Amino acid sequence: MFKSRREFLRSAAVAAPAAALLPGAAAARGAAADSRPDQPPAGPLPSWNDGPTRRALLDFVARTTTPGGPDFIPPAGRIAAFDNDGTLWCEQPMYVQAAFALDRLRELAPAHPEWKDREPYRSALAGDLAGLLKTGLKGVAEVVMATHAGTTADEFAAIAKAWLAAARHPRFGRAYTECVYAPMLELLAFLRSAGYATYIVSGGGVEMIRAFAEETYGIPPGQVVGSTIKAKYELRDGKPAIVRLPELDFIDDGPGKPVAIHKFIGRRPVLAVGNSDGDFEMLEWTTAGPGPRLGLLLHHTDADREYAYDRTSSFGRLSRALDEAPRRGWLVADMKADFRRVFAFE
Repeated sequence: MFKSRREFLRSAAVAAPAAALLPGAAAARGAAADSRPDQPPAGPLPSWNDGPTRRALLDFVARTTTPGGPDFIPPAGRIAAFDNDGTLWCEQPMYVQAAFALDRLRELAPAHPEWKDREPYRSALAGDLAGLLKTGLKGVAEVVMATHAGTTADEFAAIAKAWLAAARHPRFGRAYTECVYAPMLELLAFLRSAGYATYIVSGGGVEMIRAFAEETYGIPPGQVVGSTIKAKYELRDGKPAIVRLPELDFIDDGPGKPVAIHKFIGRRPVLAVGNSDGDFEMLEWTTAGPGPRLGLLLHHTDADREYAYDRTSSFGRLSRALDEAPRRGWLVADMKADFRRVFAFE
């Protein structure tokens, strides 16, 4: 049992040094292949079952970090982009930020008695998620604006951190930041140990993710790309502040993801990881580049340890990307088959 995600990340990095995939790479992979099925595989990524997906990840990192090899990528080009919801942490039964918005709306409701009789607020306050979704993107955006705007950036960060510390996942009874995937934490740490820069590229709000990403994933705020609302600079009580405005700025989802990567990272990733059709264009753009490339989809297939969903889910729908993955050469990690354990707290 690890006391914190930071401790887990440190241990994963120690267990998976980059040197293990350089001169001794073949030996490490051979040892992994000989591991007993009831024991963690030897070498890097011990929370992954040994199989084609894990071996392909090890092979890709070995090839791209071996000096003089045909697929060697200089450190500056080692960019890995990860979606967040459903890729790094649990996104069911609803996006974590949606749960935050609903709790925040209830907290603000006493000052807005008109909300109880008007959509989308009526459904949101009643916990009627289906009713809220029927109001469409406009209704959902209205709830987000009501709960995310009007504060300074510092105030919002404090609100988000306080909520994350207190809120619990309705099924697992754990803090949402504990409902992160152990295999993905290991992959992040392993990539960084091999000289890769790891970025989050998410449809979630960038300031919400920045409130926990460094502590939880080891990813600093400057390496988080997400959806944004508009903001302005002003003096409040004589002090400079960034004030969040009730107006959408950019939605970092679908075709917006490659645009955001180009705009904020400035280099095309060589590795992209997602779990839904919202990540399709990110994987498509990543793997269309020259040289060695890798796209990875996480398919949620484990109803016992987490959730099983894909084509009909309201959150994290996976259909087109799943169908096209074989033709495009993308890996598909089957959670039930590929994850030896799901959460770090197991």
